[in-house]
Amino acid sequence: MEITKKYTRRQAISAAAAGAVAGAALAAGLGGYLVGTSAGGYTVTKRETVTVTVGTPLENPLKIGFEVHRTGIGAVYGKWYERTAVAAVNLINKMGGIDGRPIELIIEDDGTDPQRGAQVVEKFALEHKVDFILGALFSHVVLAAAPRAGELKIPYFATSEGYHVASGKLNRYSFQPAITDVRSQTQAIAGWVVENLGKKITMIFPDYAFGYDHRDWFGKAVRDLGGKILELIPIPPTETTFIKYFTKVPADTEVLYHVMVGPAVLTFVKEMGEFFGAKRPEMFGFIDSLEGVAIDSPGLEFLEGTYFWEAFPRYLDGYDTPYHRFYREKVGVDEKGADVNDPKSVSTYSHMFSCWETLFVIKETVEQSGYRRRSPEDYKVFIETLENFRWFNEGNQHPQGAKLFNGRIHQCFGQQFISRVENGRLKTIYRTKIEDSIYESDVDYTKQPL
Repeated sequence: MEITKKYTRRQAISAAAAGAVAGAALAAGLGGYLVGTSAGGYTVTKRETVTVTVGTPLENPLKIGFEVHRTGIGAVYGKWYERTAVAAVNLINKMGGIDGRPIELIIEDDGTDPQRGAQVVEKFALEHKVDFILGALFSHVVLAAAPRAGELKIPYFATSEGYHVASGKLNRYSFQPAITDVRSQTQAIAGWVVENLGKKITMIFPDYAFGYDHRDWFGKAVRDLGGKILELIPIPPTETTFIKYFTKVPADTEVLYHVMVGPAVLTFVKEMGEFFGAKRPEMFGFIDSLEGVAIDSPGLEFLEGTYFWEAFPRYLDGYDTPYHRFYREKVGVDEKGADVNDPKSVSTYSHMFSCWETLFVIKETVEQSGYRRRSPEDYKVFIETLENFRWFNEGNQHPQGAKLFNGRIHQCFGQQFISRVENGRLKTIYRTKIEDSIYESDVDYTKQPL
């Protein structure tokens, strides 16, 4: 996709000036990146490259390769990830770009497939010759793509939630600075679940790396709190019928913990209601089970009174801040979490913000490190600069909330939300603190050579 706007010379000068003003306005008072302290009118042409420029650039653009799940089981996420990234690129370029250089966003579909993910990374590095890679969501794709990026020595930014980066499985070129991982998410909310819903828990999760993170880390957190995992029920993410799995749930289950992804999530939730009915146990789900699905869809009435984890509340009133409103307007999402032009198109709101925030992390790191070109020397300074960031402050750049960044494990920590389904909508009832999600780790990527 290419997004361009034609300017006369006079319009270009005016637009450049406006971009500078917009950039100053965005930066003013919004906080950003601190080391060691807390703190219309566009025509769209379908192509593989997104180019957004304000005026006539004086230098070559900064190329960012974007690995997107346009097809495959992650397509609903890919649609909204692409939309969010394009919105961020438009904004950054209107602000004057990154260190005066416009972003050229080069988009490739990985099919939500690990092998294709690694091939996309190679294409970015060897054919497109991008400066950085904005990476994938689905964990099994990240686990194939990020190692290849490390071999090619090009920074790869995961937007995933998986524990793969912080686990030490990847490399010094892999980062996840703008979305928290499953280990920290489950650690932050497990206490609330055990205290308020019950201690005898059955877990349903997707049968691949992301689901295993839930199995391992939520399970551990529950046991540490004196609870018990009665049954572990993995389900292939390509599954289309689910009753046979629900029959495995023990009768004495007090809490059914569920997280599911893939094209059949609506079927999964509907069949869960059909099977359990009014005699259901307490239910706590990760919103992944309903990303891209309207909560008030026919057949989901049984969800009334159940609970969900959210990274970023789908409904604006769940976390109503000026920064949240700014971001929501830029990505074209209404107060209920749907497309402003199509209320039937529901966003993947608890995940897509990671693309927006990661692009601003790249922007600030380039500008603070002085990165200019694809070279070992420039990448070394870029990576070391990012590893020394400590806080990403809440603001237009980080509307989901402040993030604590651990440069040793290349992972951020942030707040989480718990929402209850009330009157066919999500109502936020609890917000964790950043410190609730922090865990200790012996991983230290900074010791790896570059």
